[in-house]
Amino acid sequence: MKALIFAAGLGERMRPLTDTTPKPLLHAGGKPLIAWHLEKLAALGIRDVVINTSWLAQRFPELLGDGARWGLHLHYSYEGDTPLETGGGMRHALRLLGEPPFIALNGDIWTDFDFATLPAEPRGDAHLVLVDNPAHNPRGDFALDGQGQVHSDGPERLTFSGIGVYRARLLEGWRSVIGDVAGVDGHPPRFKLAPLLRAAMARGAVGGSHHGGRWTDVGTPQRLEALDRELTRPD
Repeated sequence: MKALIFAAGLGERMRPLTDTTPKPLLHAGGKPLIAWHLEKLAALGIRDVVINTSWLAQRFPELLGDGARWGLHLHYSYEGDTPLETGGGMRHALRLLGEPPFIALNGDIWTDFDFATLPAEPRGDAHLVLVDNPAHNPRGDFALDGQGQVHSDGPERLTFSGIGVYRARLLEGWRSVIGDVAGVDGHPPRFKLAPLLRAAMARGAVGGSHHGGRWTDVGTPQRLEALDRELTRPD
């Protein structure tokens, strides 16, 4: 199994911290955010990790190298000066990920979620990990039913954690789902993953699980500071 870490974002809400450092390389608990993921993926037995890059792309190989320090092989999927969004970025990285199911993670989150609980073979096209709604996303994203199916709506919605397992076939026919939005005619095309996930949910092809433990979307300098305090305080 391989993994993809989304790390191509511009980090606009984190400026000035991201003027010289991409958000996944900002430190929390004494190490870059992305390093927490790399350690967990290595412990899971994964050896090949793809990191998609755009903003300050050269900083990733400068700081992470080839991944040998974690026992990993890092592959960089450069998207150009403009990030391709989650859908376009995943599609662009498929040449490095191959056909088997793969893990995909947002590079700007921190969590104590146990990656070993992820399914190696999702029942449908994707398996999403959902978390309790944080203050900055009170309405949630998706609903999880008692059978482990994820729906685009429901009475009790949870927040998508940015952690999932995907099959490459999720991206088949992407243009008919995405339509004529800005960026789709680029080379490579730029588009979001959410419409494809919602289309897959409509056909019952997305499973999921609920993580009730610790999770942080490091979207602002204040959240990064709070996470760093939490990770460095004495037990």
